[in-house]
Amino acid sequence: MKIHEYQAKNLFRKFGVAVLDGVACFSVAEAVEAAKKLVGNTWVVKAQIHAGGRGKGGGVKVARSINEVKQYAGEILGMTLVTNQTDKQGQLVRRLLIEQGANIQKEFYVGMLVDRSSQRVCLMASSEGGMNIEEVAARAPEKIFKVFLDPIEGLTRQNIAGILRMINISQSDTSETYKLFQNLYKLFDSTDALLIEINPLILTTDNHVLALDAKISFDDNALFRHPDIEALRDFDEEDPMEVEASKHDLSYVPLDGNIGCLVNGAGLAMATMDIIKLYGGNPANFLDVGGGATTEKVTEAFKVMLCNKKLHAILVNIFGGIMKCDVIAEGVVAAARVVKLTLPLVVRLEGTNSELGKKILAESGLQIISARNMEVAAQYAVTAAASGGQ
Repeated sequence: MKIHEYQAKNLFRKFGVAVLDGVACFSVAEAVEAAKKLVGNTWVVKAQIHAGGRGKGGGVKVARSINEVKQYAGEILGMTLVTNQTDKQGQLVRRLLIEQGANIQKEFYVGMLVDRSSQRVCLMASSEGGMNIEEVAARAPEKIFKVFLDPIEGLTRQNIAGILRMINISQSDTSETYKLFQNLYKLFDSTDALLIEINPLILTTDNHVLALDAKISFDDNALFRHPDIEALRDFDEEDPMEVEASKHDLSYVPLDGNIGCLVNGAGLAMATMDIIKLYGGNPANFLDVGGGATTEKVTEAFKVMLCNKKLHAILVNIFGGIMKCDVIAEGVVAAARVVKLTLPLVVRLEGTNSELGKKILAESGLQIISARNMEVAAQYAVTAAASGGQ
């Protein structure tokens, strides 16, 4: 789960990570009032969307008068912002952050993420922070330094000292920087975060270290422990079909193809998409119904898939273990009837009660193509999709 910059900065404040004063706004009038209350004569007007690259896309403006705050807020609020982290359609800006200006001496990059290969938290930092950090990562990855943290010791002063040497933060008194890094790790660990990025972390002209930007993503599977964080979810920033799927405990990700996939298990879902591609087709989605699918859950899965008007065929690929194939078969038949399915439907059942499941499909009276294995199922689905769903 992602949150907005202003929400992330509120968490930074709570955990003692230094940030500038700022106010979240939902209208031009609110933006003007916020600027009047903030100390200083320079303000930054920031679009709030769940994507980076906002500055390059025109979503971040420096205002040097209240009139400019009003002008920029009016231009940014309601714009469709396209960045290198959005799709081609971009993202509608519904919220703003009005923030104090800062006198910047130097910009750095700091990130913290769960590294799956090492199964540790990785602290990353670079002296090349700012809008071009992606180019630095591609052009000169050696300038991004990494420290993999011991899960028992956590972030130590030695870890911090090493990173500071590598990115060349030369302060006579580094206690402020140490505190920022330590509190950042406390935030990461105690909220079950998957990613925290500060780009840029700045050193001001009066030698203070501040998080000028903030990005946090959380582990969806741990949100039950953090209802306060789950309450920050902005459904306007998410795909409507993904939101609907999550209401029914379905793991759904839309893709660009025309073959809908309904599978039990994430690994099998990935393999299903791979074999569709192998035979020249294009999957329209990742959809994992999990190991405890009911008839109602399968029906909702069909409804979610059918929101995609580009579908030409559907492939149901089930390997029954805990999940019984006859239960899935009953769910598929019921779902096909409820949604009045007209698209070609290919079903492959294997595992617990598979023969009973196949019998239910055969006796349903519906036009269901039963496949004996994954390879045949994929070929059937690709052929059906190529014919335009006829």
